[in-house]
Amino acid sequence: MTPESTLSAHSLAAAPVGAPDASPPPPPLEIDIGIGGMTCASCVGRVERALRKQAGVQEATVNLATESARISVAGAPGEDAATTEARLRRAVRTAGYEPRTAEAVAAHEDASPWAGFDRVAIGLVLSAPLVLPMFGDLFGQHWMLPAWVQFLLATPVQFILGARFYKAGWHAARALTGNMDLLVAIGTSAGWGLSMWLWLTAPDGHQPHLYFEASAVVVTLVLLGKWLEARAKQQTTAAIRALHGLRPDVAHLLVKGQEQDVPVAEVMVGDELVVRPGERLPVDGVLKSGETQVDESMLTGEPLPVVKDAGAALTGGSINGEGRIVLTVRAVGSETVLSQIIRLVEDAQAAKAPIQRLVDQVANVFVPVVLVIALITLVGWMLAGVSGEVALIRAVAVLVIACPCALGLATPAAIMAGTGVAAEHGILIKDAQALELAHRADTVAFDKTGTLTVGQPRLTAFEVVAGPDRTELLRTAASLQSGSEHPLARAVVQAAQAEHLVFAAPDALRAVMGRGSEGEVAGQSYLLGSQRWMGELKLDLGPLAGRAEQLQAEGATVSTLVQRTGQGLEARALLAFADEPKPGAREALAALRAKGLRTVMISGDNRGAAEAMARRLGLDPDAGDVMAEVLPGDKAAAVRALQQSADGVTHTVVMVGDGVNDAPALAAADVGMAMGNGTDVAMHAAGITLMRGDPLLVSAALDISHRTVMKIRQNLFWAFAYNVAGIPLAALGYLSPVVAGAAMALSSVSVMTNALLLKRWHGPEGTSRSQD
Repeated sequence: MTPESTLSAHSLAAAPVGAPDASPPPPPLEIDIGIGGMTCASCVGRVERALRKQAGVQEATVNLATESARISVAGAPGEDAATTEARLRRAVRTAGYEPRTAEAVAAHEDASPWAGFDRVAIGLVLSAPLVLPMFGDLFGQHWMLPAWVQFLLATPVQFILGARFYKAGWHAARALTGNMDLLVAIGTSAGWGLSMWLWLTAPDGHQPHLYFEASAVVVTLVLLGKWLEARAKQQTTAAIRALHGLRPDVAHLLVKGQEQDVPVAEVMVGDELVVRPGERLPVDGVLKSGETQVDESMLTGEPLPVVKDAGAALTGGSINGEGRIVLTVRAVGSETVLSQIIRLVEDAQAAKAPIQRLVDQVANVFVPVVLVIALITLVGWMLAGVSGEVALIRAVAVLVIACPCALGLATPAAIMAGTGVAAEHGILIKDAQALELAHRADTVAFDKTGTLTVGQPRLTAFEVVAGPDRTELLRTAASLQSGSEHPLARAVVQAAQAEHLVFAAPDALRAVMGRGSEGEVAGQSYLLGSQRWMGELKLDLGPLAGRAEQLQAEGATVSTLVQRTGQGLEARALLAFADEPKPGAREALAALRAKGLRTVMISGDNRGAAEAMARRLGLDPDAGDVMAEVLPGDKAAAVRALQQSADGVTHTVVMVGDGVNDAPALAAADVGMAMGNGTDVAMHAAGITLMRGDPLLVSAALDISHRTVMKIRQNLFWAFAYNVAGIPLAALGYLSPVVAGAAMALSSVSVMTNALLLKRWHGPEGTSRSQD
């Protein structure tokens, strides 16, 4: 993630003139700040508390893995956005940490994998001679260095390389809190100070056993662990950096027929751009001229190039094939699909999973408890009769092994790795809560049209009563539907166009939500809508009634064209529509059922048509797998009914949809999944967006959710296990400070390495492979 400082574009919405009291308050600012110097979960809690104390701050979430904070803040009266951000940055600095600029964050993320290793290398060189005698003892060789040589080797490591621990620990102590740095600083200083005291008080000619090697090696091991941890963090953000890398710097602007290279930042909506073979598309647009194939795999996970003809939508960041094309720009900057994808992934990686809040509560009291345990260890061993130096060394081991680095990294590292690899396969996880909830799902509900079916129904039958001209009635129906984007309306228009009929827009057109439309054509009033509407109007279909029942039994969606006359409403024609299941939809539903999930289809179609399609998809209407005749406004209620079933058991429901009328249901579900080929409204209402309209991605999204939550649990287990097992062992004298330091460094590295195993996930094709 690139946690550069950004402000919500919606935060500057102005109040309506003349109604200042009635206007809603502007939405809060969303500010991202990079933060340097955080080392453990205690640091996270400290920064969050400092930010939440600031005026107007509604929520502050700090992520250790991304080293960033996301703050939701209502600006103070008379304070502009820049001043608010500056005030928050100062609060971070006052808390003892370094607020980073966007440039510093970018430089930090793009740094060489070996950046920062020089300090580790110096520590290793200076510590090696101190450790060598320990190995000599194993073979009966006593290579103890003179005390003054040990002092010269250990002191630079302690106070120069280890200066960062003193600085951060001092800030924590001043704030009456604790963190990893404070534990390291106290522990290693105690070891170094004890060695100095033993050296200076030793009788002449006597060489006491010193502990300079313990303090120097612990500092070096902690630095090595932090460096390895930083390298692992770079790998977790690789997906975001790869997405940023899809943006070309230059576009070929077409000006009066001539190509002119301009920075992409200067491209405007409506411009015409030339894209040469093999180049990346700089922005979103519509293909104006030329034919090509476009590789959209980095955005959608679809491995095969997609054929594009004139009028096709083009997405910035995808790769043009062999054709030279001209596109008309339709979105630039933050409005492009690529920018929205990056923002969604960044939001997910910046968010804090519910389980992490429990970890934060533990971390807030962890360091003070460890300090008490170390003091008890010191006093207890002295009361037991051991020497002061032995008691102190055992207390130092407690301080060193208890550093809560792994606790702070366990959850965000797994979330970053999981959301990153999911994005590479066309699954955009909007927030950590959706990721954590999805693995608990036991019911998956699908909208029918456009989700399980192709969503492009065809007019398969047009039956008229005896007398009226069929062609004129089809022309009338097409006129009524000409202003609608509903799939059934488009099917009527396409059928009329196929017969080369010419029709005009109707007069006084009125849409009846979830039922149909009515208007005037050639001076006559007509209605065209569903059988449900006809039933509500108590319309007698007359000679068409039997045919309507037959078409419905065959699985068709049936509408009726009705004319309003002086004698009332009279049916003029029946329209039957048929859709086709999406390729792979039946297999996708079967895969979900094989995992023990219940699958349900929600449709606004009449029951006969819905059940006929359900059977083609492998669903069992008799088992309650179909909810038919559900109006758009009732889909949310249908989802709530699935959540609270008749057996009194609460179910976790995933809702999958793609249309505007699916948005309330997506929001009502425990987890909403929107097909990326659907509408922006559906995508914003959903917690997970599937960039391809492939139902198989639903199973893949649930699979990556399960694997990510497994990694979180594994990481938390190991993070706690190191401390639960290590602290008693150190307190009882079974661990030296050197071994404790190695174990503490290993805990952080193991947590990051375990999270990175998620990068082996192979998407829909590899979901059966065990990678836990």
